[in-house]
Amino acid sequence: MTTDQYTFDDPTTRYPSISPSSGEDQPEPGLDAALETKADLGELTYRGTGRLEGRKAIVTGGDSGIGAATAIAFAREGADVLLSYLPEEEEDAQRIVGLIEEAGRKAVAFPGDLKDPEYCEAMVTRAVEEFGGLDILVNNAGKQIEQESLEDIDDIQLEDTYETNILAMFRVTRAALKHLPAGSTIINTTSIQAYNPSPTLVDYASTKAAINNFTKGLGQQLAPKGIRVNAVAPGPIWTPLQVSDGQPKEDLPDFGKSVPLGRAGQPAELAPAFVFLASPESSYVVGETLNVNGGSPTP
Repeated sequence: MTTDQYTFDDPTTRYPSISPSSGEDQPEPGLDAALETKADLGELTYRGTGRLEGRKAIVTGGDSGIGAATAIAFAREGADVLLSYLPEEEEDAQRIVGLIEEAGRKAVAFPGDLKDPEYCEAMVTRAVEEFGGLDILVNNAGKQIEQESLEDIDDIQLEDTYETNILAMFRVTRAALKHLPAGSTIINTTSIQAYNPSPTLVDYASTKAAINNFTKGLGQQLAPKGIRVNAVAPGPIWTPLQVSDGQPKEDLPDFGKSVPLGRAGQPAELAPAFVFLASPESSYVVGETLNVNGGSPTP
């Protein structure tokens, strides 16, 4: 029997507990292709059932990690997908484009920097031109760099983190609104860091708390128009973000082992949450943050 997201098994052993080397290191932004300890994006484990047939989606940060797993799942559920990613992530992006096309859906690769307001606008325009419309927006791209002290966070890092994680989300969503019909969905990626911030991630964690607030406020604003806004809050998920300065290197061998399930999560385990929030199955869910974190309590 082929294992997929519907397979009944013990979640503590569904994936082996990873022990990445403290020497596993990549320059920012990191590539999935270069991970020594490979992540599961659902290439062999996600089975679609037509839940997003005919839908038209943008996924930012869609080249690797959670964004890539979401893009694969969306395509296998029947959606066309535009991937937003940095130019230096082209290798990863082209692999995901191939998997989307293998699923019989249209893929659009759109490299650029979300810190550029013009790129944010152009990305939405391109998706509408390619797909003939837009009805799913996943604001997933994020920047995370650990620093031991607030004094070590210079203005460049601070501004880049907020530009990528917050301002781009406002800009892309604002550009998309004129195209989103009733029934559309917006899904934002926040984090357990919004509730339980690590002392080495104070800038990143503060942006994730802001994303929660943005989701709840915008959800109320758009609900009367029939547009639902929700968020997914991952816990420790194994992605290139972790080895490209996202975590202290000495902590990598124990990454994710402190959660009740006892292991880090895989990107493929996030994809069903995004599919649920994008599909009409969640028609009465608005302003919600769905925690996918291995059992860590949140307020």
